[in-house]
Amino acid sequence: MGIDIWEVIEAAKTKPFGFQAFYPGPGLGGHCIPIDRFYLTWKAREYDFATRSIELAGEISTAMPDYVISKVVKALNNVGKHVKGAKILILGLAYKANVDDDRESPSYRLMEKLEEMGARVEYNDPYIPVIKKTHEFSLLQEENQFLSVTNTTSYLLRLPTTHTEQSTSNHSVSL
Repeated sequence: MGIDIWEVIEAAKTKPFGFQAFYPGPGLGGHCIPIDRFYLTWKAREYDFATRSIELAGEISTAMPDYVISKVVKALNNVGKHVKGAKILILGLAYKANVDDDRESPSYRLMEKLEEMGARVEYNDPYIPVIKKTHEFSLLQEENQFLSVTNTTSYLLRLPTTHTEQSTSNHSVSL
């Protein structure tokens, strides 16, 4: 359809009736939305309410890391590179900008998937200098393979947790 999502969000932000901009990202994080929707669906079924829209939103959100990976693969292929052997820097580990809360962060799934595909992945998040021990991402902690980066990396994966200007660098992959 040729609709620029950023133009839509910018236009909607100008409305005087309390619109708050939410930007698309690589999935859902935090505790509320990814977890509590299951409780809401369960409770609604007790009252014979259909919750297909909640379930569909959950399916789409759960699939977002795979969608982001497909965009990374395509972007690298467009410049004649492969994921295997690529050095990728993920900016932002928290599930939203300017917080140190990484609960249910889709960045972990992206990091694991890219690593499984043979990429060398590093991250940088000033609010999360070290990955916390959790039960879900034991691979990340056991091998301690994802360290906060201090040197340059070949490819930058800037996650759209906040709207940023498009980079003009040939080594930046903005999704």
